[in-house]
Amino acid sequence: NMILFILFYESFDFFKKVPLKEFFLGTQWTPLFADPKFGILPLVLGTLITTIIALSVALPVGLITAIYLSEYAPYKFRETVKPVLELLAAVPTVVYGYFALLFLTPILQKFIPDLSTFNALSPGIIMGIMIVPYVSSVSEDALKAVPMQIREGSYALGATKFQTAIKVLIPSAFSGIAAAFIIGISRAIGETMVVAIAAGMMPNFTLNPLEPVQTITSYIVQVSLGDVPHGTLEYRTIFAAGIVLFFMTLFFNIIGYFLRSRIREKY
Repeated sequence: NMILFILFYESFDFFKKVPLKEFFLGTQWTPLFADPKFGILPLVLGTLITTIIALSVALPVGLITAIYLSEYAPYKFRETVKPVLELLAAVPTVVYGYFALLFLTPILQKFIPDLSTFNALSPGIIMGIMIVPYVSSVSEDALKAVPMQIREGSYALGATKFQTAIKVLIPSAFSGIAAAFIIGISRAIGETMVVAIAAGMMPNFTLNPLEPVQTITSYIVQVSLGDVPHGTLEYRTIFAAGIVLFFMTLFFNIIGYFLRSRIREKY
């Protein structure tokens, strides 16, 4: 509650000087320039691009990994691999950031010559790899929690292990899987160091993942570590950006809640 209070309190003076229309519909974000512009859309697009790329990697890979570990992997293999996957979550994000910039980007440039040194694609992919342990671990726990009688009933009706996993276990464990997906989405939206290092920190109004972008979190880091005086309009932009980030995360959590409710009603 205090965090929300501080966000809204600090943003109040900002929105008294910057119209809401300019803030939410403006396509230029240059609050630190001599001629400041306060359109948040470039930061929102940068955040969404990197998040979508990350989720396109993390969600399918994480779910497939969870199904394999839960239904196919031998016990000893599962007990070895799962802790290793969870250890990936302990790697500092700054390491992932430099891995994206210095290793993955040069490899991608061999296949995509137009790819900029700083871009949204490389950090997005690395963020997806970074999120896989969260998605796979929570999804695997949800699948293992499905009663064995449900599996046996499906096998008794002639379903294969794959059909059981896709048509029976996933719907039965959807609440837990949806929670894993929401964790992954929130993790991707809130990621800071990977995009700050590898995405370029340039607030371009673009949907092209091959170009440099800046996310909301990386802008907050830029201002927080800079020389912007406390209490100025420029300083309060980080609180206004923080409110947008909060509502983006809240939006996806609400979607997850309604999805879980619909699935429970259906099954």
